[in-house]
Amino acid sequence: MSSTRPSGREPGHDVVIVGGGVAGLAAAWRTARRGLSVAVVDPAPGSGATHAAAGMLAPVSEVTYTEEPLLRLGLASLAAWPAFRAELEDESGAELDYRTEGTLEVARGADDMAVLDDLAAFERTLGLRVERLTGRECRSFEPMLSPSVRGGLLARDDAWVDPRRLVRALLTAFEKAGGTLVAERAAGIVLPGRGSPSVRLASGGTVPAGRVVVAAGSWSAALLPGLPVRPVKGQILRLRGPRGFLTRCVRGLVHGSPAYLVPRGDGEIVLGATSEELGYDARVTAGGVYELLRDARELVPGLTELELAETAVGFRPGTPDNLPLIGPAGPPGVLAATGHGRNGVLLAPVTAEAVAALLTGGAVPEAALSCDPGRFHS
Repeated sequence: MSSTRPSGREPGHDVVIVGGGVAGLAAAWRTARRGLSVAVVDPAPGSGATHAAAGMLAPVSEVTYTEEPLLRLGLASLAAWPAFRAELEDESGAELDYRTEGTLEVARGADDMAVLDDLAAFERTLGLRVERLTGRECRSFEPMLSPSVRGGLLARDDAWVDPRRLVRALLTAFEKAGGTLVAERAAGIVLPGRGSPSVRLASGGTVPAGRVVVAAGSWSAALLPGLPVRPVKGQILRLRGPRGFLTRCVRGLVHGSPAYLVPRGDGEIVLGATSEELGYDARVTAGGVYELLRDARELVPGLTELELAETAVGFRPGTPDNLPLIGPAGPPGVLAATGHGRNGVLLAPVTAEAVAALLTGGAVPEAALSCDPGRFHS
C-alpha cells in the first residue's frame, strides 16, 4: 500500500476519506476506480467496529416493524453484494469467505414461536422470503441445535462474509486503483473561509483535499461536530471448533435478548453481541462474556466445548433513526459516510456507490436517498 507519514503540508488529493473501516475503504476503492485521486487517513485501517463485526448480510432476519427505509437500503445493498464481491475478489486476488446459506431463526418455547410467526407474517407483507420450520426441520439443517428448539424461520436470502478478509481485500484493491493510505490519526477538518477543506493530522501535518468524506464511524462527531452519531458498545466472542459445526447463521431470542452465531469456513464461530449505551467503555466484562455464552448455549449446547479464541469490543456508530448518514454534511466540500450501526458490512456496496456517485456527479442509488444527513436539520 502506498503510505505517507506527513510531517508538513502534503500534496493534495481530489478526495480525502477519514476512516479506514469497511465504509471508508469501500467508498475509497469505488471512487479511485472512477479516476479520482483518493487518500484514506487512518493509522490502523479495519481495527475499529469492522474488526469486531460478525459480518452478517441479513436485512431479512434483522427486519423490524418500524425501520422499513433501513430494510429497503439493506435489500438494495444485499442485491449488490454478489457483483461487489466478484469484482473485489478479482481485483484483490483475495477470497472473502462469502457464504449464502441463509439465516436460521429459532424459538425454544411457544411464546418465542408466536413472536416469530408474527414476524414472518409481517415479512411476507413486505414480499420477503421466509420459510416456517418445525423443530425437527430446524435440527435437520443444524444438528447441533438444542432438542428444546420448538421451531423457526429460514431466511434463505441472507448471507455473510468475513469482515477481516474484506478489509484486507479492500486495501489491496484500493492500492491497485492508485489510492494512498495516510497512516496517521486525523485530528480535525480545516474549513477555510474560501477554498477547499483539508484534514489536520495528530502529528501536526495537513492533507489538502478537493473534498473530504467523514467515515470515522462512532468517532465521526469528534471530527465534524453536529453529526448525530454516538458509540454503541458491543462485546463479541470468537470460538473455534471443527469445520461444519454450524453451516449457517443461527439466531434466537433468549431471556429477552437476541443472540446470534455466525460460522466461518475455517471452523471459527462468532458469537454476539451485546448492545450497551456506555460510551467508549472498551472493557470486556465477565458479565458480558457470561451472558453471551449463557444465551448461545440455550440454542447450541455443544458450543461450551469449543475453544474461546478471542474476546473483543467494538463501537457501532449509531444514529437517532438507525439510518446511516450518507451525503453532504453541512460545510462546503464535506460529505459523511457514517452512522451504519450494526449494518456497516451489509451496507458497504450501497454506501460505496452512493459516495462515488456524489463525488463524480453520478446517480445516487434510490434507496440511499433517505440517508441524507440533512434530514436532521430540516
